[in-house]
Amino acid sequence: MRCEGLTKRYGRGRWVLRDVDMEISAEDVLAVVGGNGSGKSTLLRILVGVSRPTSGTVSGRPATIGYVPDRFTAHDRMSALSYLTHMGRVRGLSGTTARARAARLLEQLALVGGQDASLGTLSKGNAQKVALAQALLVEPDLLVLDEPWSGLDTSAHGVLAEFIEEVAARGGAVVFTDHREAITETHATGVYAIGGGRVTWRSGARTGARAPEVELVLAAPLTGVPPTEVHWHGLPGVLDAARRGEAFVLRVRREHSDTVLLTALGHGWSVEGVARADDARASRPAARRAAL
Repeated sequence: MRCEGLTKRYGRGRWVLRDVDMEISAEDVLAVVGGNGSGKSTLLRILVGVSRPTSGTVSGRPATIGYVPDRFTAHDRMSALSYLTHMGRVRGLSGTTARARAARLLEQLALVGGQDASLGTLSKGNAQKVALAQALLVEPDLLVLDEPWSGLDTSAHGVLAEFIEEVAARGGAVVFTDHREAITETHATGVYAIGGGRVTWRSGARTGARAPEVELVLAAPLTGVPPTEVHWHGLPGVLDAARRGEAFVLRVRREHSDTVLLTALGHGWSVEGVARADDARASRPAARRAAL
């Protein structure tokens, strides 16, 4: 997908975007970074086709796009499951398939209040979970996420990271915005920076190649002294953190693994295992991918 010479302004106001050239390839996970009001959301709306540029072209836009806007407001008495089932049918799924997939996604995201919670009662973080679920009802070739981590609880951070990885692994592409360096460094294969209406390539591999990853298995020491709790997702390079019994399994970018291990040891955790993430995943059934 290519954007060439994109410009955008509303009415006779200032130029929000000026001469934007951008390329999105299969397996890319791209972050768009910039300050508030810099035009990030406008650019994403043009990418998905809900807004037209003032000039310039977008070519190669895929047919199946999942989109999570910066603000998902659904003041409705409809339940989360009913809403998602309806959205699935709008997108071409049968009622049975849409309902089953919606229920599965809400379970994975651990929606507080359950699938029958009405949209109007949801907190910002739980409304964000519904927004994510609607974007994933049909497997997207392009997943566009505007501040997707905003308001999500810690457990959902890891699930979102897995969703992003799965889209890229299937040959799709992901574009997201976030204002935190740690998030972009952890999840993106490349970064575009936006400022003054102009978008520039900042860092990363344009080929969609993913950085090497390792899996760390951490457990409480045999001494019986409980380790100190650590906010694993807040550490640089941590892509996912999941509890497995009494242990934690972390998926970490290779270049950050030593730092994460030192942090874990410093907080009293023992290291049960270290392996390349690809090898570790290959040794376990791909239950989550099969579920999707």
